[in-house]
Amino acid sequence: MRAAVRAFRRDPPEIGDAVCVGLSGGADSLALLAAAVAEFDEVTALIVDHGLQPGSAQVARDAADTARVIGAGVEVLVVVVDPDGSGPEAAARAARYSALDAARDGRAVLLAHTLDDQAETVLLGLGRGSGARSLRGMAAWDAPWARPLLGVRAADTRAACRDLGLTWWDDPHNTDPSYTRVRLRHEVLPLLEDVLSGGAAEGLARTAELLGVDDDELDRLAAAVPVDPDGGLDVSRLERLPAAVLTRVIRRWLIAGGVGSPTYAHVTGVAALVTDWRGQGGVAVGGADARGRDGVDIHGGAAGRGSGSGESRVTRLVARRRHGKVVLEIDRASGAGS
Repeated sequence: MRAAVRAFRRDPPEIGDAVCVGLSGGADSLALLAAAVAEFDEVTALIVDHGLQPGSAQVARDAADTARVIGAGVEVLVVVVDPDGSGPEAAARAARYSALDAARDGRAVLLAHTLDDQAETVLLGLGRGSGARSLRGMAAWDAPWARPLLGVRAADTRAACRDLGLTWWDDPHNTDPSYTRVRLRHEVLPLLEDVLSGGAAEGLARTAELLGVDDDELDRLAAAVPVDPDGGLDVSRLERLPAAVLTRVIRRWLIAGGVGSPTYAHVTGVAALVTDWRGQGGVAVGGADARGRDGVDIHGGAAGRGSGSGESRVTRLVARRRHGKVVLEIDRASGAGS
């Protein structure tokens, strides 16, 4: 554990000497906390109590007591999880990350995702037909989030806790087959290991690492493609791009225009306006705040113009090809905007 944390610390020097560790009380996060206390000058355990299970407050108190024994400072963060249509797991994750971000006080937060978690992430993305952005898995460093244990097996974190005499908490959700990840962990990955005679998890994690390098370079190339001052994309410039770069340019452009989560259908549909232009109509790309992601009023003019109140409006957006450009417009047929 210490070797993994020490090796990780050498790469992003901006981490500094004081860090936080997201502590659930499970074996992975306890092993990480112990290694962090040995390798950093100041460590604070951030314990999030989601309140979703009976006895969660006691689990948080037990984790806090263990963290103090290890030698870390402690903050317990109580959060309210609002599913808001995203499902309990996603809502809990969002609440957890928000609480950690608010409490970290400028410090990096070390998270205890292991090689096993990375393998599950890649396998899940593969089964859903995701591209490199998903198959690259979790990043070891995505400021302020740090994952030093992506090369460490979960079995090793448990062994470390046993060696240190630390008692960990087993989250009952981790054995609940109603969660897709649980079935991947206990059914699919063991079967792969058996069929491939071992090494499946390591192979999946290695795939994530290799794809991450490629994906970073493609993103760099996409970021260098300019957007015109009027917000459109020049078709003559897009036509020269390889498909892997073109789709990234379009995805970045849609997000900047206020499309929160562009789908495969959105991106490929807009790409066809460039690569398979036959005079077709626009491509619906979902709803968006009328001021877009960057606060620019996509109705035209300053943010809030036309509403009289300065409040944003939810609209339907359509990408169209006009006069040699791909542009993002209000769907006038929906009656939104003008």
